[in-house]
Amino acid sequence: MDMKNASAPSGQLFGRHRRKIAPYEIPEHPGVNANPQELEEWARAKASNLNQHVIGYGALAESEWLAAQIPEPDLGTMRRYRLDRIREQLRARDLAGIYLYDPLNVRYATDASNMQLWTLHNPVRACFVATDGPVILYDFHNCEHLSDHSEVVDEVHPGIAWFYFEAGNRIEEQAANWAKQTADLVHQYGGGNKRLAFDQIDPHGIPHLNREGIEVIYGEDAMEEARKIKLPDEILCMRRAITACEAAMHQMETALRPGMSENDLWSILHAENIRRGGEWIETRLLSSGPRTNPWFQESSSRIIEDGDLVAFDTDLIGPYGFCCDISRTWLAGDGTPSNEQRTLYQMALEQIDHNREMLAPGVSFRELSLKAKSLPDEYLANRYSVLFHGVGLCDEYPAVRYPSDWDAVGYEGQLEPGMVVCVESYVGRHGGHEGVKLEDQILITETGYEQLSTYPLDNRLMGKS
Repeated sequence: MDMKNASAPSGQLFGRHRRKIAPYEIPEHPGVNANPQELEEWARAKASNLNQHVIGYGALAESEWLAAQIPEPDLGTMRRYRLDRIREQLRARDLAGIYLYDPLNVRYATDASNMQLWTLHNPVRACFVATDGPVILYDFHNCEHLSDHSEVVDEVHPGIAWFYFEAGNRIEEQAANWAKQTADLVHQYGGGNKRLAFDQIDPHGIPHLNREGIEVIYGEDAMEEARKIKLPDEILCMRRAITACEAAMHQMETALRPGMSENDLWSILHAENIRRGGEWIETRLLSSGPRTNPWFQESSSRIIEDGDLVAFDTDLIGPYGFCCDISRTWLAGDGTPSNEQRTLYQMALEQIDHNREMLAPGVSFRELSLKAKSLPDEYLANRYSVLFHGVGLCDEYPAVRYPSDWDAVGYEGQLEPGMVVCVESYVGRHGGHEGVKLEDQILITETGYEQLSTYPLDNRLMGKS
């Protein structure tokens, strides 16, 4: 049922009306004699009002944000800003619009979420953003209510699934139906422009689009460029997500005891993230003792021993869908670290400290790479994949490599105010016993930087009492 929405772009009236019922309230049931249309409207209003994005994040998270003095973000302003950012990129590339399948891009464009990990590998959910026209969300069956809170979504419809699990041997038929539907949008809203960008697209759909006269354009670059600069309200969301993440990290550190398994410890981060309204964790990077070298061991049933280093990378999607990418290394037990453990930790800390001080608007990615503090040869083979990377709804553009990797995979660009980057260090001797992982999340400001992650370092590993 398509209805009017006064917040439509460019003064046009796209979209659907939303019933004005206070959050949490269940509307009055229309009665036993209600017709199917009345029942549908009641169920939609009830489900919309009880959406997780409407209910909020709960007393625990809110109390921690209040204690940290982080104001509530203006989500309406954030949503409109994001849509403006996307359209700015579309106009710069002379595109009729963009069709989004990546759940993170759909979240960025709509601030509506639905089975984020499942839809990552089952493309049943998509969003069409017209450069001059509506935002149309194609959601999973009977999920129209999940975007009612988002005033930037103008229409919502069931999607056409044209992947094998859903379509079986009717793939080509369903792909043709989808292509026809998509082409109709471009013809209606493109003003004669047939260039449509896609962030992701299964290749068997492209010939069907071409037959409909649509030129398929690579679109991931447009979305990464749109997402790289964060509005102040987005930074407030990120601050809140980091506060929740660091509270979860504190619960982990408090619980850390020799004799527990890595999975025991790792599960605490998951549980505490969910308690605060967080969403998921992208990796399983927690290891202890000999499993910390080389890096990239996934959390296991290994029992943590007294005197082990325990290293982890949160890679956590927290409240508001924002990523918290923070790494710490702790010493298990109540003992004193070895000289080797202190050496590894100090080396990682010196690398982080030096490289953080390079961050400022206008600094090029090449300069960051070539002037960053690197590692001695006996540690370089075990280096982390990047020195710096962007972060927002997940790890994002850019990725700045070590100098030794620049010629092969480095690329040009520069830091800008409003970007958020992570500074990375992994230090482990090639063929060594243990390693140390540290990482912090940092906002690029007009004059330099502000460190957003504040979780304390391990005093014993720094040589402090």
